[in-house]
Amino acid sequence: MKNPTISWRAFALPVLILAATSALGGVVLAGVSSTTDEVASAASSFVATLDAESRDRAMFPLGDAEQFNWHFVPRERNGLPLKAMTLAQRTAAHQLLKSALSSQGYLKANGIIELERVLGIMEGREERRDPEDYYFAIFGSPAADGAWAWRFEGHHISMSFSSAGDDNLITGPAFMGSNPHIVPSGPKAGLRVLASEEDLARELVTMLSSSQRGSAVIASEAYDDIITGAERTVDLAYEGIRASALDEAQRGQLDRLIGEYVHNMDDESAHRWMERIAAGSDDELYFAWAGPTEAGEGHYYRVHSPEFLIEYDNTQNDANHVHSVWRDLRDDFGGDVLRAHYEQAPHHNHEAPHDHPHR
Repeated sequence: MKNPTISWRAFALPVLILAATSALGGVVLAGVSSTTDEVASAASSFVATLDAESRDRAMFPLGDAEQFNWHFVPRERNGLPLKAMTLAQRTAAHQLLKSALSSQGYLKANGIIELERVLGIMEGREERRDPEDYYFAIFGSPAADGAWAWRFEGHHISMSFSSAGDDNLITGPAFMGSNPHIVPSGPKAGLRVLASEEDLARELVTMLSSSQRGSAVIASEAYDDIITGAERTVDLAYEGIRASALDEAQRGQLDRLIGEYVHNMDDESAHRWMERIAAGSDDELYFAWAGPTEAGEGHYYRVHSPEFLIEYDNTQNDANHVHSVWRDLRDDFGGDVLRAHYEQAPHHNHEAPHDHPHR
C-alpha cells in the first residue's frame, strides 16, 4: 500500500537519548566542541561499563577486517547492540556518540534511529524494524595518545571514527539515510530528518544558468543508489561543474551544502575541514547532479574533490528514501593512521575476518 495512514502508538525516542525537549519532539543540545582527548575519554568510560561477554562482542584489534566490514542495510552485524546493553552501557554509548558529533549530527543520528519505528508501523511489521538494533564496535584501545578507532552502525547509519593519538579526529566513512524521507502521516507527518541535504543541493542546481546546468547535470535520470555503495575505497571519475565556474552566490551555496555534511562532525573537525576546503583549488572541486530538479522527483548529486566525496541519492520508494555518505578520500578508516600503526606494531589478523562468536 502506498503511503498508508499510520496507526500510531506512543512515539517516544529510545531511552538512550540524553536531551531536553524541543518543538520537534526531539533534542536541544549545546554545541559540542570535541577533541580526541574527549572522545578517547568517552570511549574508555564506555569500555569500563562492559563485562567480559560485552567486551568480547564490542572490542576488536585495530586494523581487524571487521573495521572495514561496513554497510548501511539491515543485516547481521558484529559489535555490541543497544538492545543488549544495560542502562549504564547505553548512557556511556550515547556519551561516546555525542563526543564525536555536533549537536546537529547527534540529532540526525537519533532521528534516523527513530525512523526505524516509523518504518515498522508503515510496513505493518514492527518486529523487523528495531530501533535498538544498532551496534558499537571499538578497534584497539581508546587512548588520547595512541591509534585506535570505533564505529556506530545499523540500518541507515554507519559512522567510522579514527584517531592517531594527536588532536585530529578522523570521520569517515559516514553514512546517513532516511526512510521515509518525508513522514507521510501521523503526529510526525512532514518530518524530514535529512531535509537540508536535499534542499541546499536543489537550490544550488536551480541557481545555475542553462549553460552551467549543461556541465553540472550528468544524467537525465538519477542513479538507483549512491555509486560507491559500501566499498572500502572510492574510485570515481570527476564529473559535473567545477567550483571555479560558479559565481560568488553559487559558490557560497556550494559551501553551505558541503557544510551541512561537515558540520555533522565535532566542532573542531568541522572547522578544520572547512579551512581545508577553502584553501583547496576550485578547479579540483566538482558538483554533479543527475535526474530532474523538481521536488518529489528522483534525484542524485555528488560533491567531489581529491580530499573528500559527498554522495546523495533519493530514488527508492517513489523518491522518498534517502542515502547519503561522506567519504574522507585520504583517511577513511584512519588511512595513514593505520599504516603508521602497522609499521610500529605487529598485526597478524588484519587481513582476515575476526573470528568472532557473535557474528
